Amino acid sequence: MVKIGLLSDTHGFLHPRTFEFFRDCDEVWHAGDIGTITIAEELRRFRPFRAVFGNIDGQEVRISFPEEQVFDVEKVRVVMTHIGGGPGRYEKKAIELIHSEKPGLFITGHSHILRVIYDKANDLLYINPGAAGKYGFHKSITMVRFVIDGDQMKDMEVLDIPRSSED
Repeated sequence: MVKIGLLSDTHGFLHPRTFEFFRDCDEVWHAGDIGTITIAEELRRFRPFRAVFGNIDGQEVRISFPEEQVFDVEKVRVVMTHIGGGPGRYEKKAIELIHSEKPGLFITGHSHILRVIYDKANDLLYINPGAAGKYGFHKSITMVRFVIDGDQMKDMEVLDIPRSSED
């Protein structure tokens, strides 16, 4: 059993409640638009850390993290990328990854919209954790934690902080 903390689109800002929310997590994953290498380093010092770069990330972040990651946790194949679209509207590169890797879990960021959907057509769980930073149109800062146990993804919880209380 592995407890995962998932966030995206921090854009150089880590909400003070991030570490409290992820306190019991075994790993932290970031689905891109990290913003600065400092944010990645803070998260890496906190827990084992996986990330992909996003479209706003500069050279330092792009050198440190790939555009997409494919890995296994327990018995679940995971594909993570920043710009992936979503069920029924995946980006071309994302659908190619889904078809070639056959993940049980597909993670993307970019939209700033929290969405968790079972994609029946591709037999996978789609997660976009929304935006954990304070830049963008989103009204709430969101992040997700969940458990991967064998081939099951379960016990999902969302932290939802109104933007008015972001500092």
